[in-house]
Amino acid sequence: MNRRRFLAAVTIVTLAPLGLNINAGDKVKRSGGFKKIHKSEDEWRKLLTEEEFEVLREEVTEQPGASPLNGEKRAGTYVCAACALPLFKSEWKFESGTGWPSFYTAIKDHVKTKTDYGLFWPRTEYHCARCGGHQGHVFDDGPQPTGQRWCNNGVALDFKPA
Repeated sequence: MNRRRFLAAVTIVTLAPLGLNINAGDKVKRSGGFKKIHKSEDEWRKLLTEEEFEVLREEVTEQPGASPLNGEKRAGTYVCAACALPLFKSEWKFESGTGWPSFYTAIKDHVKTKTDYGLFWPRTEYHCARCGGHQGHVFDDGPQPTGQRWCNNGVALDFKPA
């Protein structure tokens, strides 16, 4: 059991007796226009690097500042590293100072969100809507026009220049 799953289990055990419904705030955006991808853990391990597998399939967070995509300034599209589904446009990217690629919005219906209790307080986590690969978390401290910060693990993305 990894640290993230342990913390999630402890959180559930702690909150359940308080009568809190830990799934009450979960939102799921259903994919549209593309077929979902379902692979076994072994199939994903063969397709992804060890770091990609840990982030995309086990929901590990990469170290801040580790991604070369932090400095990417060209026009293009950011796609899921596991299945190449477009997730973000380059014009939505901004420097958040967090050490992870950040965007103020995502491509509609290409991500699904859920509530994450892994750090003892609820956060909105998002995944690729096609393959389910873990991307990052969305926060309400971003720039206008949305006020959101979609904070993404760089290893979970590939960049496709325009």
